[in-house]
Amino acid sequence: MKRLLLISTVLFCCVLLIVPATMAKAVKIRFTHVVSENTPKGWAANEFAARVNAALKGSYEVVVFPNSQLYDDNQAIEALSAGFVEMAAPSSAKFVGSVPALQLFDMPFLFPSIKTVHAVIDGEIGDEIRNMFVERKLGIKLMTFWDNAFKQFSSNVRPLLKRADFKGVKFRIMSSDVLEAQMSALGGVGLKLPFAEVYNALEQGVVDGQENTASNIYTKKFHEVQKYMTFSNHGYLGYAVIINQKFWDELPAEVQNTITKILTEVTALERQKAIELDQEQGQLIREYAEKSGKLKIFDLTPEQTTELQEAMKPVHDKFANVVPTKWIEKIKAME
Repeated sequence: MKRLLLISTVLFCCVLLIVPATMAKAVKIRFTHVVSENTPKGWAANEFAARVNAALKGSYEVVVFPNSQLYDDNQAIEALSAGFVEMAAPSSAKFVGSVPALQLFDMPFLFPSIKTVHAVIDGEIGDEIRNMFVERKLGIKLMTFWDNAFKQFSSNVRPLLKRADFKGVKFRIMSSDVLEAQMSALGGVGLKLPFAEVYNALEQGVVDGQENTASNIYTKKFHEVQKYMTFSNHGYLGYAVIINQKFWDELPAEVQNTITKILTEVTALERQKAIELDQEQGQLIREYAEKSGKLKIFDLTPEQTTELQEAMKPVHDKFANVVPTKWIEKIKAME
């Protein structure tokens, strides 16, 4: 009887030791972003979460918060640095205060193709940018970049086909000094507003127009509160995928390796998804314009593109002390 009691006691103690380990809650990795799930970034965040959660089998769980549910992009950078969230993917323009050289990606008509963008991100310039995050000791680790696509102009004032058309038009822009200078070079006015406020600002006439990619325009219905849209492909929009440095440093090496591997795989898929969604949602905007009669669509001719390119060239020179000239020259040599 005593022997049986001893065995039972030992088994009970073993259960007490095992249960907490098996019932332990997964470590949350909160991932905040501002766009809809049916966008390149929204899709990639969900795909990344699904793959990490499956691979780490309950020990870690990525929880995605889209549509500015937690923070806008500027707030997300501050929250991540402070440790209130673990991951975010703000647009590169949002680092104007901390890593101003990232305004490289805001330079108008600098990148002739998405392949050029990838060559920059995956090459020496991309490595230099990653080192900037380390050198500045921001408490932020730059993991990778995700694409959206090239941006298009829209307006409620008039069609935007030549420089004179931009005169006096108020545009919502991201918080980038380069984009502010871009609009000024065209004769327009750039107003910095959070992404979550754009639809209401357009609807209420706080701004006359905006610049964004087809996926962001379509999923947020900006095209439904605009009269004119020009497919201009004048600037790239991409996102910096970041993680809190302290959180990352404290992860076990095998977890770091798993997350890095999955992020590399998802980034490759995201690039293709971005192209697909840009084409698909750009076509949906065109179909809306044709069916509703409320939106007029324009495509720049080569001559019109050249005129706008010439108008915006001074922006490249103006920010030579912010965005290294050697970067600009190297990218132009890739054309």
